[in-house]
Amino acid sequence: MRYAQGGGLNAERRQAREQIRLEAAGRFARGEKNARIAKELRVTERSVERWRRRWHEAGEQGLASRGSPGRPKLSDTQFALLEQELAKGPAVHGWADQRWTLSRVQTVIGRRFHLTCSVAAVWRLLHRHGWSWQAPSRRALERNEEAFSMTPPRANTWGPCGQTPVVRVRGRSWRRWSIAALCCYKSGKRSRPIYQPRPYRRRKNERKSFDWTDYRDLVRRAHLQLGGPVMLIWDNLNTHLTAGMREYIAEHDWRTVFQLPPYAPDLNHVEGIWSLLRRGPLANVAFADNEHLVRTLRRGLRQIQYRPHLINACLTETGLTTSNKHPTTRRNPQ
Repeated sequence: MRYAQGGGLNAERRQAREQIRLEAAGRFARGEKNARIAKELRVTERSVERWRRRWHEAGEQGLASRGSPGRPKLSDTQFALLEQELAKGPAVHGWADQRWTLSRVQTVIGRRFHLTCSVAAVWRLLHRHGWSWQAPSRRALERNEEAFSMTPPRANTWGPCGQTPVVRVRGRSWRRWSIAALCCYKSGKRSRPIYQPRPYRRRKNERKSFDWTDYRDLVRRAHLQLGGPVMLIWDNLNTHLTAGMREYIAEHDWRTVFQLPPYAPDLNHVEGIWSLLRRGPLANVAFADNEHLVRTLRRGLRQIQYRPHLINACLTETGLTTSNKHPTTRRNPQ
């Protein structure tokens, strides 16, 4: 029987293994070599080395059996109750998205059965009862013009084998939100994102996405918050190349712009931020209204902002590095 099917060592076999370790402890005391002990006890030298370290640290007590490994103490009846709780969905238990992770299942086990177990033990428990990590499918709800429309990115979730999880999404509507962000890096300083959301209210002559003035205001706010010159690296979005944006760049010498190649998403570090959002707080979520979406976006970006190592990882993925050398700013002719 395999470990994933509930196999492993029973109490009798664990006691036999303990006797081998205790016999090795006696040989340690007599000063025998590891190779000889491993050969006569029919074990590997690596195991003998590990036993010797434990013997030096805690004596024979360090070689005593520690019982069964950390497996959640859930009977078949209790796991059936756990499946009923998981079938209700994460929203019933206080999570916004429709995704079961190991840490969330661990939390449900603690709340429902008052048991403490590790994430690895939860993984073994789910595998032993036929659950797997799989990609869900989408199913549309009824159309609702008052609700916010978004087809969320799919993220893997735990579910019973042979039963594909379903993510329910809402019908289409005219509501729309756009968001722009900057990742700010400086050698020796904490990395940080600066972002700006923009709703589309369906007004007359209103642009659905960001205008060049919105990007101008975002960069201006970054300049005020950072308190120094800004070296901007961005892609060739048509809004970035408008005449108004070029004139604004020419009028301010505190801003140096470097354009990326025509199509180089692998060099755009902001793409890593969008990937973190899609795979994290936005995954498997059917938003109820604008406020729900804004709260989720701000919470997700705030979580990234509090973890600068994630922002640094987005830069590392592009292969670019920061430098203390500042480029010479361009002066306008007098």
